[in-house]
Amino acid sequence: MILQTIIMVVYTGSLLLILMYAIAQLNLLINYLRAKKKIANCPVFDFKNPEEIPVVTIQLPVYNEMYVMQRLLDNIAKIDYPREKLEIQVLDDSTDESLKTTAFKIKELQATGLDIKHITRSNRSGFKAGALKQGLEIAKGAYIAIFDADFLPQQSWLYDTIPYFKDPEIGVVQTRWGHINKNYSLLTKVQAFALDAHFTLEQVGRNSKGHFINFNGTAGVWRRICILDAGNWEGDTLTEDLDLSYRAQLKSWKFKYLEDVETPAELPVVISAARSQQFRWNKGGAENFQKMARRVLKSNHVSSKTKIHSLLHLLNSTMFLNMFLVAILSIPMLYIKNEYESLKGYFIVMSFFVVSTGIFFICYWYTFKSIYGGGVKQFIKYIGMFFAFFSVAMGFSLHNTIAVIEGHMGKKSDFVRTPKFNISTLKDKWKGNKYLKKNISVHVIFEGMLMCYFGFGMYAAFVVGDQGGDFGLFPFHLMLCIGFGFVFFKSLTSKA
Repeated sequence: MILQTIIMVVYTGSLLLILMYAIAQLNLLINYLRAKKKIANCPVFDFKNPEEIPVVTIQLPVYNEMYVMQRLLDNIAKIDYPREKLEIQVLDDSTDESLKTTAFKIKELQATGLDIKHITRSNRSGFKAGALKQGLEIAKGAYIAIFDADFLPQQSWLYDTIPYFKDPEIGVVQTRWGHINKNYSLLTKVQAFALDAHFTLEQVGRNSKGHFINFNGTAGVWRRICILDAGNWEGDTLTEDLDLSYRAQLKSWKFKYLEDVETPAELPVVISAARSQQFRWNKGGAENFQKMARRVLKSNHVSSKTKIHSLLHLLNSTMFLNMFLVAILSIPMLYIKNEYESLKGYFIVMSFFVVSTGIFFICYWYTFKSIYGGGVKQFIKYIGMFFAFFSVAMGFSLHNTIAVIEGHMGKKSDFVRTPKFNISTLKDKWKGNKYLKKNISVHVIFEGMLMCYFGFGMYAAFVVGDQGGDFGLFPFHLMLCIGFGFVFFKSLTSKA
């Protein structure tokens, strides 16, 4: 009975943590809905007065981006802003032939009168954070806009964001990510679904109540003195954006989130690229929990509610660990439930935890509706996307759990860039991309085994107990089997 007790304790603890996270999401939904009813009244620069237009530096941190560099530079060159008050820094750490082609393209743009500089380094010390820090040392602008290589800001982007820095307490203005290739495949649709929830429910829900949010690494602007006051960029975690965001807000800088300003970007179309991105984000989140949690708790000027939301925010990626534990232990729990009649009351109470899924379903519906509209057709479409998202998210849970454990344990790893493809339509091809990994991760083998394990879980539903089976967990095991199967087979075939 000792083993059964341990399983039950771990299973119950993980479900409790997931429920806490779900309740926090529900609170963010309430904040989000209230924020939508409010009319923003913020001081802004009057750009009709040339003296109020500040100098801005756009930083483009890039590394081996052969397929998207020309698109990026052509797009940035079209940004509408007074030329004499705009500087562009291409922070290029590339080690391949893209270094030369980028240099040639920059010379072409310089000939048009654009103030654009090609800044290179002899090593990638600090990775992206190191490049941003070096560029900041020589930047002309009082405000620093940052775009990753796959982002395509609208021409009016600086006019839509910079005016909000009229408020001297604002250190960052962040915009919502859009998706130029959302409909390319199921993988891109699922990624868009998850990101949309973050960029609506979470960012607005926290920001509207003054809770900590994060600069998302791109498609945002920093006040230069805010970066310096917070201690500048640091490369000791894989999510340098989250790290600096928390250090800035602990220094009482305010962040402004603009849901209505969309900045389109390219989603990874190949599962190996999505894997590298997910691993970096989730490991970096755990690293930042270890780095920032104590500072948040010790802060005297941060409210208790903001501290709670901050800790849950920093533990976002750790939910994959809890999800994975619940999934793995659900099959032993199925047998325990049908073996020990004395535990009937316990399992009746445990059935309450299905409310977590209900909360997520409601929260994500409102975020989906805010972007794509409501109505019966959209709701039916949403139901399909919700279960596809949950299945694929669970399929990634082993991969992401390993990232989280490494992050909490302090195991260091390199900043692995997400390969870009310049893919926006089904006609575009990604095969032959030189940046794709050729080897298959050993994790894939275990994901295939987990697909079979949860297939067994579905079989077990028919044979456990003496009452003709127990199908309470059957839908859960079905989604897990589908999710791990999707990740397993797509990883083997390296297809989107």
